[in-house]
Amino acid sequence: MAINSNHLLEELDGVRCIIVEKNLTAERVAFLKPILEYNTLKVVVVTSPPPKVAAAATPVVEGESAPTPAVEIPETYTMGVTNMLFNTINAVYGRLLRTPDGHVVTPAYWHQEEAVSHDEIPYYER
Repeated sequence: MAINSNHLLEELDGVRCIIVEKNLTAERVAFLKPILEYNTLKVVVVTSPPPKVAAAATPVVEGESAPTPAVEIPETYTMGVTNMLFNTINAVYGRLLRTPDGHVVTPAYWHQEEAVSHDEIPYYER
């Protein structure tokens, strides 16, 4: 167990991994995976288990089937890397990751707030 939530360790598909992010959409996986692979990290992506649904408040009468929830749960993913020394916060704020076009990955770019990484402006001056 990690001392803090910055170093989560789990086994994904039988491989011990440091968790990069959980509950990712397919678009977020498509954004992050090339960045991490470009930086020579082996990436493991698995489907996240569905969240637990609270029990229905309406009582079920004997002989009737339970009501099915109308809300469709989107498929989410968990992403991890096999490098046990990797820390997402240190990598982003320590300017250790690069984009495939050669720029430094900034916090705004990592969180997809910017389409292009503006690494010439430090994050603390924004």
